[in-house]
Amino acid sequence: MNSYEQKAKQELRIWQQKMLKKPSLTGRLTKRLQTKANNLIPEKVHEVVTEANKQMVKVVLFGSKYITQRPLREGTLEERERLVGEKLNTYKKAAITSGAGTGAGGILLGLADYPILLSIKIKFLFDTAGLYGFDVRDYRERVYILHIFQLAFSSEQRRLEVYQQIINWDDYVRELPSDINSFDWRTFQQEYRDYIDLAKMLQLVPGIGAIVGAYANYRFLDKLGETAINANRLRFPDLR
Repeated sequence: MNSYEQKAKQELRIWQQKMLKKPSLTGRLTKRLQTKANNLIPEKVHEVVTEANKQMVKVVLFGSKYITQRPLREGTLEERERLVGEKLNTYKKAAITSGAGTGAGGILLGLADYPILLSIKIKFLFDTAGLYGFDVRDYRERVYILHIFQLAFSSEQRRLEVYQQIINWDDYVRELPSDINSFDWRTFQQEYRDYIDLAKMLQLVPGIGAIVGAYANYRFLDKLGETAINANRLRFPDLR
């Protein structure tokens, strides 16, 4: 194991410790407050976000437009992760542009940022999987992508559940339903909505929407990048 792989292994251990933390009091209180806050948000806004999430899940599992490249079969971990870093920077710029542009445009454009940001995140995860050598034409690989997404954008309690699933992925994947309608996308979308609602609602506020939108989108992609890198590292036996 070279020095880069040793560093990656150490980073992976630190990340795993974060994933295994039990839900904190603050986390539990935040979840309760978020539930109450959701009741104050206009139903039309919830409907837009819910529909965007539904469509994203369908596109991820059945669509082909995200599958733009074959998996990278050769390359060291360092070479792969250098390419992932370059992809992440590209998608961060796209997310910042979307957040700033839609945030400055008021409520209608602010709402438009939801599906745009979802698309950016999922496209990044598809590209990342390919750079690590995984073939996203395989249905199971696309489900793994959904699990990475949940790790990044879920409550502390849900994060623990999803982490246990991916840490035992070889066993878990054998029990995946053949009927995608059995996939728990309702929990998926609600957890994601709860995670991003506050930032995205602030994006709709005139005067600060552009700043909030740009910063929030940057932070979301930053969090997704860290999660995607370490979740894919888990699949390399030498790093576990």
